[in-house]
Amino acid sequence: MTFKRARTEEQRTERRRQILRTAAAMLTEMPVAKLTLNELSRRIGLAKSNVLRYFDSREAVLLDLLDTEIQDWIADLEHSHRPTEGTSRARGDRLADILATSLARRPVLCDLLSAQTAVLEHNISTEVAVRHKHAAKHAMQALIQLVLRHVPELGAHGAPQVVETTLLMATAAWPCDRPSEAMLAAYASDPNLAAMRLDFTDVMRRTVKVTISGVLARREEPTKASPAL
Repeated sequence: MTFKRARTEEQRTERRRQILRTAAAMLTEMPVAKLTLNELSRRIGLAKSNVLRYFDSREAVLLDLLDTEIQDWIADLEHSHRPTEGTSRARGDRLADILATSLARRPVLCDLLSAQTAVLEHNISTEVAVRHKHAAKHAMQALIQLVLRHVPELGAHGAPQVVETTLLMATAAWPCDRPSEAMLAAYASDPNLAAMRLDFTDVMRRTVKVTISGVLARREEPTKASPAL
């Protein structure tokens, strides 16, 4: 693929989108750790120096892609899942299942989340960091509102806890569900070891369920009266 030099703002915006689309396609073939700027440049048909005209670094490309992936995930959640009826616990369990299964269907998003803090937030400019954190804040607010639509009983303090736990658990659980060849061989060699392998969807579902139930239980605890003096 050969590109002409982007001269207008519209052309530059489209060039950034093409770079992000190419990176997203590459992540369906390889993990974040194996995506290099050289290979990204080759697939786009640009010199590496030209790619760096649009993004500070490989990490800046992937961080921007993470923001886009999260936005797409939230949009899908909002359009595909409506709040259900039932007890707060039943609705919480349903929400946990929605969050777990929807994340499992988005391996690119999960891989980016798992690399966010340790990799993607390094080797970037302050401008990129600020833009990313504003996007993350907006995404958090949207997810909190989504959680409250399903389980309003969680309240303004409980809903953020559920969102934070969901994202943190996705970050930690995803790599565990992608073991190395050596670990796969170890699991295959011994049923007792195989039982130790984590399933991403199951871990996510259980963790979010317990978090929601725990927050609801604490909110329902009666306030103890102060002892009389």
